[in-house]
Amino acid sequence: MNENQDFTQGSILNKMVAFMFPILGALILQAMYSAVDLIVVGKFGTTAGISGVSTGSSIMNMVTFTISALTTGVTVIIGRYLGEKNERKIGGLIGSAICFFLVIAVVLTFVLAVFAKPISVLLQAPEEALDLTATYVRICGIGFVFVVFYNFISSIFRGLGDSRLPLVFVGIACVVNIIGDLVLVAGFKMNVAGAAIATVTAQAISVILSLVIIRRRELPFQMTRKDLRFSSEIAKFTKVGAPMALQEFLTNLTFLALCAFINRLGLEASSGYGVAQRIQAFVMLVPSSIMQSMASFVAQNVGAGREDRARSAMKCGMMLGGVIGVVIFYAAFFHGDILAKLFTDDPAVVVKAFEYLKGFAPEAVVTSILFSYMGYFNGHSQSFFVMAQGLAQSFIIRLPMSYIMSIQPNASLTYIALAAPTSTVFGILLCTVYYIIYNKKLKKSGL
Repeated sequence: MNENQDFTQGSILNKMVAFMFPILGALILQAMYSAVDLIVVGKFGTTAGISGVSTGSSIMNMVTFTISALTTGVTVIIGRYLGEKNERKIGGLIGSAICFFLVIAVVLTFVLAVFAKPISVLLQAPEEALDLTATYVRICGIGFVFVVFYNFISSIFRGLGDSRLPLVFVGIACVVNIIGDLVLVAGFKMNVAGAAIATVTAQAISVILSLVIIRRRELPFQMTRKDLRFSSEIAKFTKVGAPMALQEFLTNLTFLALCAFINRLGLEASSGYGVAQRIQAFVMLVPSSIMQSMASFVAQNVGAGREDRARSAMKCGMMLGGVIGVVIFYAAFFHGDILAKLFTDDPAVVVKAFEYLKGFAPEAVVTSILFSYMGYFNGHSQSFFVMAQGLAQSFIIRLPMSYIMSIQPNASLTYIALAAPTSTVFGILLCTVYYIIYNKKLKKSGL
């Protein structure tokens, strides 16, 4: 591990920024998958196609984010081993993780490919877009093994303190996806099917090229064929990752429920929400990059016994994210219509998208605080609490509030969207209380 990848010494802000921004870049490019699909379908496809990509990508995002959360367990354990100067264990950890995620990939591919239409019906996709939604989910589901292993490979390098290679991997995929969308959707007029095929092809090429790059790179650990087995290492990373994955899954179920609530308001509302979702995905990138980098940063310092640096890193993340969040809030709240026009020329869809963004905009600021807390707790392997608070804010605040707002006469997407920042503030309160309690325990144990 070189000096830049050692988070146990040196400037916290400088090292966090250097580590975080490649993660942010990778997340931006990853978000462009769905964004480019929606932009190209919006410009060269149909309004029903916008709804199909929107609802279909909501389903795929739920599964993808769940897998990404599960792979964070691998990131944390690798960081812990590095902090303990125990690199020899990393090969066995990764070998077991390969076997584990291969099984997960096969199961999810079958479920998404076979049950695409029932899932689309469950989400109350508008009748005009039902078949298109199912097509998008089915095609993306067939290539889901590549999504699983992209997230797994990225988690390994984040655990090693290297956030640049995942940026290269997703950059390759994004370029391929853009070319594929333009050829298949704009050129061959394949609408939603073309967007899905382009996405799967891009993911496949990204994973293949990432394996080629890895084989030529010197790594700080060794792995042999004997490491490719189911071992006790699986229990270690799933103990951290499983609660996070369950939280991500159930939280995204609430967002799918929100999608269903809005789908009932008609095709324009459904398409407008779909456009707003793509913008929303970009709004959430800074908090997400802070959380991912925080988990690696804190895990190394916990392994090295540097609890003071772990706490300072959390506060630094809150400050950095809050400053950037204010700028993003301004853009989404006051100029959301301009952002929506990047995705569609339909005036009615733009109005609905802007309506939603006005309510969602405060999330850009408050989520940076919440996700800094979550990264800190994940780095301490306190993922069970992270899951508990996430479910509490989702099922006590976000879901009931969004449902109540959606059934009002002339329901406003602004008030429906306000459920997100309201639930986040509730999560911050829970995290603050737990942070005080947890640090009292650490101080009693001498940390």
